[in-house]
Amino acid sequence: HARQVCGGILCSGIVIKTSFWSPAAVQGLQSPWQRGFSLRMSLPAGGSKAASLHWTGERAVSVLLLGLLPAAYLCPGPAVDYSLAAALTLHGHWGLGQVITDYVHGDVPIKVANTGLYVLSALTFAGLCHFNYHDVGICKAVAMLWSL
Repeated sequence: HARQVCGGILCSGIVIKTSFWSPAAVQGLQSPWQRGFSLRMSLPAGGSKAASLHWTGERAVSVLLLGLLPAAYLCPGPAVDYSLAAALTLHGHWGLGQVITDYVHGDVPIKVANTGLYVLSALTFAGLCHFNYHDVGICKAVAMLWSL
């Protein structure tokens, strides 16, 4: 869900500047395909370094998960179980955080949603750790499901 913002579109905190639909272009009666177009992305001032680090962290966790999946099959054990618990929880937390950013509006609803997300993420991580310690663990549980 995007909102129109002063000559651009605001999508999850990133402003996409568009000269595509400028009033001059509309008055010139040229189609966008005749003129060509470009999208220039810029981060809002004040948080570009933090946003860049967060983006890099999200990609690192995604790549880590890609490596953990075969590791869970080839060499299951407590290290892989707890790594999966942490990576899956963090991946889900960031994904749901993005949903909140995109769809929850207003100061109070955002604070309530973010608090709920932190509680959910903490309970998820605690539950997965409990499952790893007191039961068979994530790797063995998935293997048992595959054997059905």
